[in-house]
Amino acid sequence: MSGVRISSISASSPASGTDIEVGDELVSINGREPTDIIEYQQLIDGEIVHLVLQREGRPLRHKVTIAKGVGEPLGLSIDSAVFDRIRTCDNHCTFCFIYQLPKGMRRSLYVKDDDFRLSFLYGNYTTLTRFTEFDLERVIDEKLSPLYVSIHSTNPELRAEMLRNPRGATSLRWLRELLKANIEVHAQVVVCPGVNDGAELERTLQDVVTLYPELVTVALVPVGVSDFTLEETMRSHTRDEAAAVIELADKYQRLTKELFGRVSVYASDEFYLVAGRTPQPAGSFESLDQAENGIGLVAAFLESFAGHTDMDKLGTGFFQSVDGAPALGYRAPRAHASDNEQVDGDLAIITGEYAAPLLRELLDEHDFDDVKIITVENRYFGGNIKVAGLMTGQDLQRALAHVPARLTCLLPDVCLSEGRFLDGLGVEDLPHPVKIVRTTGQDLRAVLERSRSKGLVHS
Repeated sequence: MSGVRISSISASSPASGTDIEVGDELVSINGREPTDIIEYQQLIDGEIVHLVLQREGRPLRHKVTIAKGVGEPLGLSIDSAVFDRIRTCDNHCTFCFIYQLPKGMRRSLYVKDDDFRLSFLYGNYTTLTRFTEFDLERVIDEKLSPLYVSIHSTNPELRAEMLRNPRGATSLRWLRELLKANIEVHAQVVVCPGVNDGAELERTLQDVVTLYPELVTVALVPVGVSDFTLEETMRSHTRDEAAAVIELADKYQRLTKELFGRVSVYASDEFYLVAGRTPQPAGSFESLDQAENGIGLVAAFLESFAGHTDMDKLGTGFFQSVDGAPALGYRAPRAHASDNEQVDGDLAIITGEYAAPLLRELLDEHDFDDVKIITVENRYFGGNIKVAGLMTGQDLQRALAHVPARLTCLLPDVCLSEGRFLDGLGVEDLPHPVKIVRTTGQDLRAVLERSRSKGLVHS
């Protein structure tokens, strides 16, 4: 990456009406060259902001001075969160899903980052294997909190083996330093059956309690295994193995509650589904900071469907409150939801294999039994990939090939990024028209209620 460019200028903002144009390259602010959107935010915070910009076609750089209120947004959007170079991951984890992607997908999907700045901004997980003393100093001085750290195992030899990086054996020392400096940290353990589960997982959780008690949450997440994995040791959890992980999580939920007055260890909803159990209800969670790891995601959806709107506010990272921080590439806009568009015909909800039975039960419970469920089998990735967020255009094409014309199909936006599926296809490539619905219970309920008021869904 070289330089950063202005992607938009807000109307009526301090930057509008100045000699700044979309496409200009930002060179410096107040005499300093920012390396990321965090420094950018700090530099534009004052009353007077001096910008140096370079415009294509102009041989010389031009300067712009803007007067504004302290803390007032400048009104510029930037096309990247990191201006110098994303710190890529030098681990070669046995369970890494990027290594399990088929060829021919969007290039951005193959980029592995291990950058603490993206952890702060977007909730990306870092293993800390590329973390330095300088990074620690910056995180503490600028209070870049919370951060998200991948533990996987506290056994040094096993962690190095899983990450295929000798620094994996020692990099958790930075976790201890972050916690000692009162940096809020959420952690995850990707549990791989026969590798870091069982006694090894118990050891990790014991160390969490004794060595890292300040961790806000620890998510136990099942390994995702696609048909494209080349790792012989990677496989899906059995029903009994998933149940064993849940039992360990339950044990340490009770222990952390007893020791610290709060619960910090949670098993992903997916473990409950694999084990044939009902995921934990909303009252079981003290936060939803790990919702993107499937911690409380089902509970949040059910509560949202029932009208508890505070359960809709999910997501990690600080980028939404950082002026100008782009979502592109990390939390890109899903797609334009259909909102109040006309919904005609009988209704069907498209979803993945994990969510289908839960949705069926929810709809029946709320007297939407006439709404059909279209379950999409994920043949694109195969393996144990059954979540709605990883549905692809190709699998949807197959699932919708023979859907009756009268059926109005509702598609959750979670499987889209800027209107495209993971395989690059778009909604326009599907054989049956679909209505995009934001992936919250409240939004789904609103669509169903509108349909019911028009007599399309009968109780």
